[in-house]
Formats: sequence, C-alpha cells, structure tokens
Amino acid sequence: MTSGRRSQWPEAKSVLVLIGLNLIFFIALLFKDSLITVFALQPSTWTEHPWAVLTSIFTHQRFWHILANMFTLFFLGSYLNNMIGDKKFLAIYFIGGIIGSFFFILFALYTPVRDPDDWVIGASGAVFAVAGALTALAPRFKVMVFPIPAPIPLWIAILGGFLLMSILPGVAWEAHLGGLLVGLIAGFIIKKRRRNVFIF
Repeated sequence: MTSGRRSQWPEAKSVLVLIGLNLIFFIALLFKDSLITVFALQPSTWTEHPWAVLTSIFTHQRFWHILANMFTLFFLGSYLNNMIGDKKFLAIYFIGGIIGSFFFILFALYTPVRDPDDWVIGASGAVFAVAGALTALAPRFKVMVFPIPAPIPLWIAILGGFLLMSILPGVAWEAHLGGLLVGLIAGFIIKKRRRNVFIF
C-alpha cells in the first residue's frame, strides 16, 4: 500500500477499541444471557428500546460470529483507519452500523420479507460499511478469502461475500446492505475530495 510514502502496517488504535467493546458485550452475555433482550434489536419494539439500534451492533452470542466479524474488522478496518484517520473511520463504522439497523427495521415493518418480531444482533452492518469504504478507495486491494487459493480484488470479495451471505438462513442481509451502501457512498466522497491515490 502506498500513498506517496513508504507503507507500514497501521496502528489501528480505534479498531482495537471497537474490538474491545465488542468483546466486553460478548463476555457480558456469557455471564448473563438475559441481557440479549436489552442489547438486541427487535423492529416491533425498537421505539420502546431505541438504544438497541446501537447496542445490537456490538452484540454477539456465538463465538464464530464474533470471530468472523472481528477478524474482518481488524484487517480491513486497520487499513481504512490508516488511510482516512480516526474520525472518519469511526463515523463510517457507527453510521454504517446504525443505518444497517434501520434498514432491518424498515424491511421488517414495511415488507413481507422479514417478521417484525425477529431479533438482530452483530457488527456485520458496521463491518460492511468499513469494507464498502475501503472498496471505494482501493478496489484493487488484493485479499485472501478462504478457500480460494489465490488473492482476489477486494471489490470481488466484498460483493461475493455480500451475495453469498444474503442467501444463507438467519442472516440479516438488510443490515449488511445498509452498511455497505453507507461505506461505498462515504468512500467515494472521500476519494473525490482528496488528491492522493492509494495503490495496493
């Protein structure tokens, strides 16, 4: 990765803080699983528990779920944070996650594809926002995706991942879509406003 100077692995302090917050929520649920009713987002009751729009994006119940999200957040988020700075990175993460929550609410309340009483948890909407922004800024960035034996362009990995996850049962693809759109829009705006070009 170059931006007019020699590239180094990013420090990613903001990314580590976000991962830490996700782990705190995860550990809290291990000790008291009834907290899921406080943290999770349910479209039919979200006006009674508006904080769930935010807390749900830090909540995970299964180890594989938090592992996948935090692994992706660390690697993609580290590069994005290094490219655009803490403020823009955190704004994309939080706005993407919250818009993802509202996408889930809207689809549940106003379309037949989702039950309003369904629950949603997970950082995937926020992580897709990070991925979308990085894709807009550096679409040719090469990533390894298991089980593909060779690196592929980021835009293919993100689009393919979104489409694949959208057909899996129990996946809140609406939140993924909302986050991804936020990230792409933010990334293109940032790219248009700055002169330096990032090459991977």
